[in-house]
Amino acid sequence: MENTDSTNALTTTQNEDLTPLEQDVLDEYERLAENMKKLASLLDNMAGRPTAEILDGLRQLERKTSLVFTLLKASVYSIVLQQEIYSGDQGQEG
Repeated sequence: MENTDSTNALTTTQNEDLTPLEQDVLDEYERLAENMKKLASLLDNMAGRPTAEILDGLRQLERKTSLVFTLLKASVYSIVLQQEIYSGDQGQEG
């Protein structure tokens, strides 16, 4: 814990010498490092899980993705059909 305190004190001293842009860049790198640690931990956790469990999860994801795709296609088809009907009505009135 003592090492962390000395690192924080050093970082605070260095932060006073940095421009706001440099500090923002360092903060982003710190966030990126934390996200990479989380990703590594998640991947390590997943690597320890049985393959069958992962495959079941992927199948569920595939079903959900397929459903969303089907609903999206239906929505697009509905919009196109409505536009054609609207265009047909405009052509007959004009």
